[in-house]
Amino acid sequence: MEASPTPSSAAGSPIPPARGPRARYVLALLVAIALLFGLWGAWRVFAPSSSDTRGRLAATERQLAVAKAYIEEREQQIATLKRSDQISRDANRDLQGALAEREEEIAGLRADVAFYERLVGATGQRRGLSVHALRLQAQGPDAWHFATTLTQNLNRGAVSTGQMTLAVEGTQAGKLRKLAWSDLRRQPKAPGVAYSFKYFEQVEGDVFLPAGFTPVRVEVRLQPRSGGSVTESFTWADATRDSTAAAP
Repeated sequence: MEASPTPSSAAGSPIPPARGPRARYVLALLVAIALLFGLWGAWRVFAPSSSDTRGRLAATERQLAVAKAYIEEREQQIATLKRSDQISRDANRDLQGALAEREEEIAGLRADVAFYERLVGATGQRRGLSVHALRLQAQGPDAWHFATTLTQNLNRGAVSTGQMTLAVEGTQAGKLRKLAWSDLRRQPKAPGVAYSFKYFEQVEGDVFLPAGFTPVRVEVRLQPRSGGSVTESFTWADATRDSTAAAP
């Protein structure tokens, strides 16, 4: 028998044999392998290496350390500025207090100078025995210390001698009451405080008020060794107010 002639295309070239399932499987496997190699290469290119990660971590730690040191430095500067500001405030407060004390001292000295000028100056008004000022300071719940400035410049060079007593007017249990010197001293027939001076003298002592007594007015009585007595009154509010007008 004669072999059958091989089919040919119209152009006369041979027709390739048809591909089966096995060929398609091999082709798909090759494509998958190529895709995996492509992905692996891209990961190698774009993924950071472990050395790069360590370097970045080290750089970040250095930046954090620098930032921490900067913050600590600024906090220290703020603390220093606060301390300096507090010291300045304390120094300014002390300075203001010292200035206030000096001003008060100067005012007192000026008052003293004016007092002496009125008393012994050539143009000072001539006055006989008188009470220039009275000051009272609390020493406890019922005790008071008094300081009375007595003056005279009518008889220059003459010595004024005598005794001084106090009396206090006020209210107690809703009624008017006047405390005599013996009541204030809590001593029957208490002697007065002696004085003896040429131009002025400050007479001091202590008096005691009974419980529930509200003082209103203080009366100062001078009994010279010769001549009539002298009496002057001061309100309790004025007597207890700290005044620089009184001579020392």
